[in-house]
Amino acid sequence: MDRPYLRMLFRPQVKEPTLITGLPGFGNIGKIVANLLIKFSQAELFAELYSPSFPDIVIVDKGGVCRLPRYEFYAPKSGRNIIILTGDVQPPLDDIPAHYEVCGMVLDLMDEFGCKYIITIGGIPSSQPVKEVYVAATKPEIAVDYMEKGAIIYGGGRIMGASGLLLGLAKRRGMEGACILGSTMGLTADRESAFQVFKFLTKILEPMQEEV
Repeated sequence: MDRPYLRMLFRPQVKEPTLITGLPGFGNIGKIVANLLIKFSQAELFAELYSPSFPDIVIVDKGGVCRLPRYEFYAPKSGRNIIILTGDVQPPLDDIPAHYEVCGMVLDLMDEFGCKYIITIGGIPSSQPVKEVYVAATKPEIAVDYMEKGAIIYGGGRIMGASGLLLGLAKRRGMEGACILGSTMGLTADRESAFQVFKFLTKILEPMQEEV
């Protein structure tokens, strides 16, 4: 494998879905939130993205069977008109071209489905034990709307990895959206912060519930 490739398992019946992305990162908040959303929405895996820029490891399941690391795309059988992106890893932070390439492939797929809105989930390091939910958005109106729902505007900082880059590249393509960040004190899995973010996300998604 010398370049990323996408493996489609089936094509879900979604129309202009919202993309929700939760990948490994600070406190593993994004991945935990994505897994909760997959579980509660009974979403099905419909596509896999592989890349030679992912770390040189294999993922081994409980039965001892190994596979390559990948990004995974899920869609609920019914209910919310969303696509959920999660995965095992991200490209190394210092491999900037790989991040752009993989994020570009994600957005190419979203273009095929007519996606107009994206929500990325991540974590930000904090020296305080208080769990807060922050937001950065593609335009002020979205940031204010999320603030009115209980988030704190994340201003004057940077968002590393896919949580930030996907949102920035999506904006260049004419999409709108936001990044929801949970504060965390460490790099270990922070389930408390992730649950706070998940509860906030459910408030954002309530108006988006509809049969497709």
